[in-house]
Amino acid sequence: MGAAVLAGGLWLASLGGSWYYAAVGSALLVTGFLWARQHPWARGWYAVVLGGSLAWALWEVGLDWWPLAARLDVLFVLGLWMLTRWSGRPSLTDERDASASPLGSRRAHRGWSPSGSALLGLVIVVSAAVAVASWFRDPHDVAGTLPRTEASATVTPAVAPTPASGMPGNPVVAPGEWHAYGRTGLGQRFAPLSEITPANVSALKLAWEYRTGDVRGKPGDPEETTYEVTPLKIGNRLFLCTPHQLVIALDATTGKELWRYDPQIENKLALQHLTCRGLSYQPPRAAAADVNAGATVVPVLPLTAAAPTAATAAPADTAAAASNSRQTPIAARRGATDAACMAKLFMPTADGRIIALSPDTGAVCANFGGGSGQIDLWQRMPNLRPGAYYSTSPVVVTQRYVIVGGTVLDNASVKEQSGVIRAFDIDTGQLVWNWDSGNPDDTAPLAPGRTYTPNSPNSWSISSVDEALGMVYVPMGNQPPDQWGGRRSPAVERYSSSVVALDLASGRVRWHFQTVHHDLWDYDVPAQPTLLDLQINGQTVPALVQPTKQGELFVLDRRTGAPLLPVQEAPAPQGAAAGDHTAATQPHSALSFNPPPLRERDMWGATMFDQLACRIAFHRLRYEGRFTPPSEQGSLVYPGNFGVFNWGGIAVDPSRQVAFTTPTYLAFVSKLVPRKNDSSLMVQKDGPPKGNLPALNENFGAPFAASMKPFVSPMGLPCQAPPWGYVAGVDLRTGQVAWKHRNGTVRDLAPVPLPFRMGVPGIGGPMVTAGGVAFYSGALDNYVRAYDVNDGRIIWHDRLPAGGQATPMSYTGDDGRQYVVVVAGGHGSTGTKAGDSVRAYALPR
Repeated sequence: MGAAVLAGGLWLASLGGSWYYAAVGSALLVTGFLWARQHPWARGWYAVVLGGSLAWALWEVGLDWWPLAARLDVLFVLGLWMLTRWSGRPSLTDERDASASPLGSRRAHRGWSPSGSALLGLVIVVSAAVAVASWFRDPHDVAGTLPRTEASATVTPAVAPTPASGMPGNPVVAPGEWHAYGRTGLGQRFAPLSEITPANVSALKLAWEYRTGDVRGKPGDPEETTYEVTPLKIGNRLFLCTPHQLVIALDATTGKELWRYDPQIENKLALQHLTCRGLSYQPPRAAAADVNAGATVVPVLPLTAAAPTAATAAPADTAAAASNSRQTPIAARRGATDAACMAKLFMPTADGRIIALSPDTGAVCANFGGGSGQIDLWQRMPNLRPGAYYSTSPVVVTQRYVIVGGTVLDNASVKEQSGVIRAFDIDTGQLVWNWDSGNPDDTAPLAPGRTYTPNSPNSWSISSVDEALGMVYVPMGNQPPDQWGGRRSPAVERYSSSVVALDLASGRVRWHFQTVHHDLWDYDVPAQPTLLDLQINGQTVPALVQPTKQGELFVLDRRTGAPLLPVQEAPAPQGAAAGDHTAATQPHSALSFNPPPLRERDMWGATMFDQLACRIAFHRLRYEGRFTPPSEQGSLVYPGNFGVFNWGGIAVDPSRQVAFTTPTYLAFVSKLVPRKNDSSLMVQKDGPPKGNLPALNENFGAPFAASMKPFVSPMGLPCQAPPWGYVAGVDLRTGQVAWKHRNGTVRDLAPVPLPFRMGVPGIGGPMVTAGGVAFYSGALDNYVRAYDVNDGRIIWHDRLPAGGQATPMSYTGDDGRQYVVVVAGGHGSTGTKAGDSVRAYALPR
């Protein structure tokens, strides 16, 4: 031990790190020498080593259990062993007995010192006392309560919202319904139901469970095959999709399957992700009031029962047509059709289609898409490669339009598809406008023969819409490659990593707000913007809250994009790779979960050995705080591109004007690898991927490939100390974080299933209810939990059969009970357990 720690400690010291490891390595060598020679003060010397290490550990991290444990666990256990008979030397009891005997000096085995053993025993006791004290203290916890009062409805607006000419109002969804990914187009993830409260949630029981039969692991599945769906609830039906693109309708009260539809997607797709986050819903057109009449209440659609097999069969020619889909009219690939659909479900598919289905039967709507019931998103798209472009997120549905973005391959090449945003007529499927960030001023449908701008920034996440103001709010990503931007155009630079407000009628930019300038860290805007009205300085203002991967919550006026909470431009590290540059400053919000910069003392590991390895790795990487540019040396990116916030976003109570958030903290390593040519694999050393799966992070056509990986120890643990995941409550009116608690255990992450509440990462979104309860299942242990929104206490939990990396939702069943639905299917990139469960919870009858 001494030799290994001394060698590593000298290496660390040569890099400018702590000299402690070199010193303790030397001290361990002396201990070993004394022990081997049965020197009387071997134990006494080790007591000094352990006591000094304890003092050093307290100086570095204080009474923080997990960092203390990583520094002292091996030394403490070794000290215990040295006091036992099993060490091959007399125990403390033996020495005491020997001292009491006239022949004690002989029985003490060549003069072993009772005082040295007593000193070691004392240090062991003190170390144990410190450990106990640190176990009951959490320096990372923020205790407090959110304001309980609802916002006043009598405050005068700062500026009266002025709807765009001819635009309808925002539909009002009935309290027991869930009509969009975020319940409504506002993206609040708020259920206005109050049957379940902090007082009774402990009685919540499983009401029913449904298994879809669709589990990841099929041939051709990419690593990131994920189950991220949030179901819709319309009438007494739930509608959901699966990773392999099945659409399923369930009875919302019993969980019984009513129908399922298989879109028969193409085989051999170039997939980086395989997922479906959800469907979109268009109410019956008869529900639409006069466009100038303001808000429209959407009635519950009366759906009739249908046989479970109504839409399972595809036409005989579907499979053959699918294999040659781009040469075959899209109508040849449609399923059974209805004569007309008064209401529609919209399903995005991995082969680049948007299919309109009847909520009643699951049949394709013949009155959409020119009779095909479908839109082909590859129309006018450059660089045809099926699977490389599609909409992983639900489309935006307004009373007039279906608005669609899509994901493109990250870091595969510089010849990818366009990130164009398109609006289609909701009745006919005809293209109305297209906004291409690479050609932002020309929004009229392209003329025949033209294509959209290759490689322009895309929007893979969920957009929000305010029909009263006439704007759709689009979270934008980056132009590949993410880590090198030396050839980006001015238009690309302007709209990358921004939230962009587009005019619903024309697609033109009304305003945009950039969350990262010249993004080199894959800090694309990942989450759906959340829209609500906030009371700011005594005035009610239409607001937009935009979570980001770097931990900012930008609170903006959604009419203009002006910040409602202060935003400052702070200096950023400089020194980009050859041919590139970095922005001089980066925006920081007054409401932020940006973590403090990492220090060497923040390194962690299960033992002192892997912590030492992490300290060495920390000093070998380039790191100057957040926004350290990627480098050939290798740069530490913290927060990493996993994101403090990702596609799950946040949940808000619009009445109390508070947010329930789930920040995650993981560091990543970004290393640029110079490319030799456009054919050699630079970072995928195990050879090209199988089948049509893309060679990711190779950046063909750019000067550099990118090696991207989590910053972990040789044992595979995060190199930064826990907690890695929290839940936190925010007052959006003031920007204050009222409470913040570590969330989740390592039960499903550690080799031994120990339920230590270390605070684990999460991916997936939260949901809040009017009853004052929040639900979240995204932590990387297989649990769904309920929290008291007031103070963040966990007040209920249940074990899930698989990873719960999806956003829960809530509704009222036909029996009048409030249900909470959680999808548990796992996430391929995080390694959580795969499954296919849809679980509904309710209070007992």
